[in-house]
Amino acid sequence: MSLITIIGRGHGGTRAISHTLIASNVFMGEPLNRSGDLLPPQAMYDACRVLARHVEWKGGLEWDFSALHTMPIPQEFTDLIHEYLKKVLAAKDEHKGWKIPETTLVFPWIVRMFPDIKYIHWVRNPRDNILSRHLTDDLGDFGVPQPDAEQLLRDRYPALVEAATPEQFEELVWRVRRAVSWQYQHAIVAATPKPANWIAVRFEDFVNHQEATLARLEAYLGIPLGRIIVRREAVGRYDRAEGASYFDFLEEGMREFGYDIPG
Repeated sequence: MSLITIIGRGHGGTRAISHTLIASNVFMGEPLNRSGDLLPPQAMYDACRVLARHVEWKGGLEWDFSALHTMPIPQEFTDLIHEYLKKVLAAKDEHKGWKIPETTLVFPWIVRMFPDIKYIHWVRNPRDNILSRHLTDDLGDFGVPQPDAEQLLRDRYPALVEAATPEQFEELVWRVRRAVSWQYQHAIVAATPKPANWIAVRFEDFVNHQEATLARLEAYLGIPLGRIIVRREAVGRYDRAEGASYFDFLEEGMREFGYDIPG
């Protein structure tokens, strides 16, 4: 019996791998929403807030996650995760798992609770990731300390602010907020010692090179995978979108995953 989970920010294309696993007879819990997220989500959301109490914000775009790796995991957190996963953990299916983007926010303690399961880190170019809203755009909703997006925008990108209409400025603030969320989630994953079973997959590779990417995943998971329809227009949407889609604090993470940095 194998247990699988997916790590990746919301709007990162994680529904593609969730739907692939469902098409491959992997039980992903029930009920599920259209994105393949296990419902109801409230226990997971509450677990995120429990962990966030122990994240130290150093100011700006720097956080210290070190306490998460050694401190006792609160029983409240453990109980919430078991409540959220109760149908998955109780299932007798040979292969099972779950997907919800907020798992990324609690990744350090999920690894400690489930060190031997199979993790899929699903990555998407943040320039596409920040174009649409997701529940995790404002990390403050999950208790995570963070810089004020509007002030960050004004301080670091005054030329963008000067050129923006009021409507454009509002959207810019949201894109900065989403970019901070992407950066935070990149940082918390990067700071966490990786489990024994770990694979990173770019959404773009899944779309543009589906067979090769599925072959990698099949070798990793040890099971044949179903094929789902992919849409090439999901990649590079930032080229067709108005307004800024890149902020320089994303550069390190983008380089790590092989994404082009704008000139």
